[in-house]
Amino acid sequence: MAFNEVLAVIGLALIAVSAIPQVVFFLKKGGEADPLSHWILMAAGVALFGTIVARSIEIDFPAVTNTYEAMIFFSASLCVVMAVLRLVSKKSTGALRWSVFGGTVIALALVMISSSPIVGKDVNPPIPALHSYWLVLHVTMAFIGEAFFAVSMVSAIAYLLTKEEERKKAIDRIMYTTVMIGYPIYTAGALIFGAIWAEYAWGVYWSWDPKETWALVTWLVYTAFLHSRFVMKVRGKLSAILSITGFFFTIFTFAGVNYLLAGLHSYAK
Repeated sequence: MAFNEVLAVIGLALIAVSAIPQVVFFLKKGGEADPLSHWILMAAGVALFGTIVARSIEIDFPAVTNTYEAMIFFSASLCVVMAVLRLVSKKSTGALRWSVFGGTVIALALVMISSSPIVGKDVNPPIPALHSYWLVLHVTMAFIGEAFFAVSMVSAIAYLLTKEEERKKAIDRIMYTTVMIGYPIYTAGALIFGAIWAEYAWGVYWSWDPKETWALVTWLVYTAFLHSRFVMKVRGKLSAILSITGFFFTIFTFAGVNYLLAGLHSYAK
């Protein structure tokens, strides 16, 4: 087994281990978050980022150009985002534990799918069209933004399932805050840097390629989320529905478009 694969296995194991104290504290009365899982998630994120670094050294270019690398980077980003949110959110740890647990499940699923036979793991240098640092900025910032969207989506589900009003308010703040942070990062990565890379690779900033189109649809949903809160002063259930819808489009843009719709991004499988 190659060193980068060993790091991926370590990351997978750490994510799974981090779920244990989370479940234990779910079963305890009091509603407080556990004091350990976020540190384990941070270690998992480091191991998964180590996978990317090891592959990057092997090909002498940032290894974020195929589906396997993208899923590992996405999971690593999600682990670090959840750990950092736990460290800085001292007043909302009880509400945040639902978001972190759901995010842990998503991160675990991403690494498990990336490790399956359906995803190629060969370490190959990128084709010329992908050999651009604009692409690196495009991919990495888009996935970091989507990591925040994942936490918001899980928070949205928790909001819809929660009956206690005070806890709903705390969950709503997490749902809103994570979109607020992720939105500008995603905008810069998916749209701005994506357009610059498209001009570099194909000679045009926008071509209505399926992945471009669905990335725009995703962005519009999160724009509607923020518009409804800032301008319409509506929050709660509508925000939750928009957050869940936005993340559904995020996953479809990431995975569904690659396998269901032919386009200029088809070679990045």
